Amino acid sequence: MGMYSMSRPTQQRTMPQQKPPKQYLTEQEAIAASELFDLFCVATTMRQILGLHRDMCDILGLRPAPINEFYPMLKAKIRSWKAQALWKKFDARAAHRVYAKGTACNGTHVLVIGAGPCGLRTAIEAQLLGAKVVVLEKRDRITRNNVLHLWPFVITDLRNLGAKKFYGKFCAGSIDHISIRQLQIILMKVALLLGVEIHENVSFERTIEPSGDGFGWRAAVTPADHVVSYYEFDVLIGADGKRNTLEGFKRKEFRGKLAIAITANFINKKTEAEAKAEEISGVAFIFNQSFFKELYEKTGIDLENIVYYKDETHYFVMTAKKHSLIDKGVILQDFSDPAELLASANVSAEKLLDYAREAAEFSTKYQMPNLEFAVNHYGKPDVAMFDFTSMFAAETSCRVMLRHGHRLLQCLVGDSLLEPFWPTGSGCARGFLSSMDAAYATKLWSNPRNSIMGVVAQRESIYRLLNQTTPENLQRDTGSYTVDPASRYPNLNRTAVSPYQVKTLIDSDDPKVFEQPIAEIITTPALAEAPALLRKSRRSTDIVPEALLHWVCTQLHMYDFVKELQEPADILKNGKSLCALISRFRPDLIDYSATRDLTLAERNEVAFRILEAEYQLPRIMSGEKSVDLEKVDTRHWLHYLNQVREVFRGEVPYLKHPKMDISELREKYRLNNAHAQPDFSKLLQLSTKPKYPKAKSPIEDMVDVPQVVQRRSVLDEERVKRVRRHEPAAGGPAAASSPQQGQTDTPRRAKKRRNVEKAANIVHIMLDRHQSTCIVINELSDLHSEVFTIYYLCALMVFCIFRTSIRFTNLTTFTHTNVCYCLLVHHWGFIKKKNAIQILTFVFIYSLYVLRISFRSSS
Repeated sequence: MGMYSMSRPTQQRTMPQQKPPKQYLTEQEAIAASELFDLFCVATTMRQILGLHRDMCDILGLRPAPINEFYPMLKAKIRSWKAQALWKKFDARAAHRVYAKGTACNGTHVLVIGAGPCGLRTAIEAQLLGAKVVVLEKRDRITRNNVLHLWPFVITDLRNLGAKKFYGKFCAGSIDHISIRQLQIILMKVALLLGVEIHENVSFERTIEPSGDGFGWRAAVTPADHVVSYYEFDVLIGADGKRNTLEGFKRKEFRGKLAIAITANFINKKTEAEAKAEEISGVAFIFNQSFFKELYEKTGIDLENIVYYKDETHYFVMTAKKHSLIDKGVILQDFSDPAELLASANVSAEKLLDYAREAAEFSTKYQMPNLEFAVNHYGKPDVAMFDFTSMFAAETSCRVMLRHGHRLLQCLVGDSLLEPFWPTGSGCARGFLSSMDAAYATKLWSNPRNSIMGVVAQRESIYRLLNQTTPENLQRDTGSYTVDPASRYPNLNRTAVSPYQVKTLIDSDDPKVFEQPIAEIITTPALAEAPALLRKSRRSTDIVPEALLHWVCTQLHMYDFVKELQEPADILKNGKSLCALISRFRPDLIDYSATRDLTLAERNEVAFRILEAEYQLPRIMSGEKSVDLEKVDTRHWLHYLNQVREVFRGEVPYLKHPKMDISELREKYRLNNAHAQPDFSKLLQLSTKPKYPKAKSPIEDMVDVPQVVQRRSVLDEERVKRVRRHEPAAGGPAAASSPQQGQTDTPRRAKKRRNVEKAANIVHIMLDRHQSTCIVINELSDLHSEVFTIYYLCALMVFCIFRTSIRFTNLTTFTHTNVCYCLLVHHWGFIKKKNAIQILTFVFIYSLYVLRISFRSSS
């Protein structure tokens, strides 16, 4: 967005002129933004991803916002080929009817606790629905190496979100797993490009209830003075795993037979020996008893099952028997209580490492020598032993709280909702299903016409299906999965739980909530075409002047003039409050320090102009009238200030981040992309020393334009030379197609013409390489000795077979075969008049060559 100029001339006072928003980028800004986008797509750490995204948004003049306020602007300004492929994926996803073109949750503010896979997946769906989404993450890095098994619908879902654009190896071939770290990176990039706001190094502590002081529902965080503590939200999503910091959710326990699991991650050095090691998708004792018996006899390790996935690390997970762990010295003393048995004081860390390494080496047939453990986020070997004898699940999936007219919907997703049973590989799949279910509940919650008990009852009805889901009992059309549960669950009963059964899940200070009529749930958005400000009916219509004053003073506590604000009217009479308030949330619109030379009326005039242009708040007075307020109705200016509060209460104040140094990342990107995709022009490089410079990365192309133009001109010259070379051989003007004629060709003819040029180019490469051969060809052509020409071609093919005289550069086996075919076509004019014996001789030798090529390819 553009900065509003507020300089005051010394000679003549003029009102500051508003600069238009940044709709167009300069050439340097466009190049810088495209470079940052390319680096963003290949970034591999949280610091790089967030830093590059923030720098890119600063150049483009964007801030995280609801999807219709952020994504179209980003899409219009970043137009590289990779970006276009991503935008196509996002547009197809957002075009589903359930999202209502990004208006289904307009005016709704969501806070997500945890930037894990399920938290980010929930944030993406809420963002597609049109909500303002903020994500909190207590860590500043992504270090989870464990590998997740993916159900088919999860693979399809991630592909539809553009996972292949960020991670080209995603589920290639028959691979159906991915590391948690790589999955978080993919989902974080998708969320940021859609407009989700993510804050790292921030821990959620508890919710702060509204107390009638002008604030709605907020979060107490660590650090306490973080700007997120001022963010007011309507929906709170708990995605922080098993620890679940949300209060009020009861958990039930499922206890079974003692089962001890061990997970281990080894560094993947990507050597040839490691590549030969075969994955173990899941081997249980009952299906391969000989394997586990041999393992126990040779190593003393007794397992019930083992899984090995090869990803960014070598990931092993196994279920070990207790007696084996005691015999190997991993567990020091036997206890009946699982907590005491697996306590850190009762486990030998060194023996555990040896146990995991020995099991991994045996299961891979000792094909990976010198295994080294990967490091976890604590800086220690990434090996863990835990008990999954008991699993926990939340009794309910959501709760509702109402205080002083402010509503709050709390939902759990992922492991916070349902702890997975890892042998089934259901953790990620059911976590994604719960994320979509929570997003659907958010959509219903955003419609004020829906009753509170009806929304909660439907969410609990859907939750009853989650624990029963398998890949077989979900809808077959995985490509059409959306937040609508009907697109995922074939046997959906939305009324399995009645509204009167969920009264205990609603905590309200207003008993009238339970008297609402229970009507049919409305799934279409309310007032889809109205501005977001008019749909904030969830707020109390009664304006409390003291609460309004307290809200402004709290937001502007860092300014000295706040002490002068004693009454609500002082907010306007002071002349500083509105400009300071806008600068706190949108410093790109106004620089507060530039208003020092302006009068009080001029400051208010600038603020009114910005609020009208950017937030569609029509002014009700001039700057002069706002200073005394004598001729303005009190209800009018109170209502106007309340609208200003409604505009900013769902925003996070601006937090300035340091610029990221991308020099190292840029150099790494250039090295990894030094070689472009091979093209036919490389056939001209016959010598060991390249005649033309190597293909450059997209960033180098942007920086060094003249070299690129020169390289293209050389290729054009070579193409013209080839055309001129063919003219005398063709014997007519039809074969010598000029570039102007090529431009008028149909696509089919153009493709055929290009194939002819390539074939002729290969032939001439061979002939130019062997001048003596060319002399013989010319002599035979002059003598018109057709018989000798046939035998010469046969001898030439024999030479190709044994590779004694002709060497090809940058030609694949398939091209070798095409060379002989091109020779056949090139000399068909000599051959077609001869008898059948000569033709069969030629075909016979040609067939021998093709068979030899096929044999070499198969071997």
